[in-house]
Amino acid sequence: MEEINNIEVTPCTESDYLKPFRVHYNQNGTKKSWDFMRTHDSVSVLIFNTSSHCFVLVKQFRPAVYMCEWERKKTQPPQSAEKTEEGASEAAATAPESQEGQSAPEGESSSEWPPATAGVTYELCAGLVDKPNLSLEEIARQEVLEECGYDVPASKLKRITSYRSGVGVTGAKQTMFYAEVSDDNCVSAGGGEPREGELIEVVKVPLHEAMTFAYDERIPKTMGVIFSFIWFHNNMSPKYKISTNV
Repeated sequence: MEEINNIEVTPCTESDYLKPFRVHYNQNGTKKSWDFMRTHDSVSVLIFNTSSHCFVLVKQFRPAVYMCEWERKKTQPPQSAEKTEEGASEAAATAPESQEGQSAPEGESSSEWPPATAGVTYELCAGLVDKPNLSLEEIARQEVLEECGYDVPASKLKRITSYRSGVGVTGAKQTMFYAEVSDDNCVSAGGGEPREGELIEVVKVPLHEAMTFAYDERIPKTMGVIFSFIWFHNNMSPKYKISTNV
């Protein structure tokens, strides 16, 4: 996963996922304009394995995260850049699974690019709402099966809440669900859909380490992971009389 090379950045003139626009409007008598991106809404799923008392997350390389780290490194003094690389190494050692194997693009020295681990994030199982004939629950069920390998009936998904993400740029809505699974529900290794370019690792976070994981800034993760772990602690831990190590 972390062997990234032959990087080339080009203008995006056409995309099935992103469409940039500029809106002009008047607000309280003042003329304004704003650039925004039209994207799909999405679903995410907090998965809890009741057999092993662990959360099931996904780990994957995110080019946008990697390029943001690259841009940030370019503006840092050499000493700060070195510390950034050290921080990435610490995160790899702290995360549930080791992150090994990284390479710079061909023709570029490794000092000019951050390590590939800089683009790897831990996330909830998630997917785009791009199938109009399916309900949100059915889309979420498909994502759990494809990414994590668990076959869960759509009726067993509990809706947690919905919220807007990236409100300064996209404003797309994400709906979050909760799913309890057991080892009996595991029908495959997961890993995503290769035909869609997905390369996903399934990661298990023990329940007693969840809150430490959530607040460890050395581990790159989405806000959905942090929020969902807090939700579980407030709503599900009392039910099971189990500790999330807060």
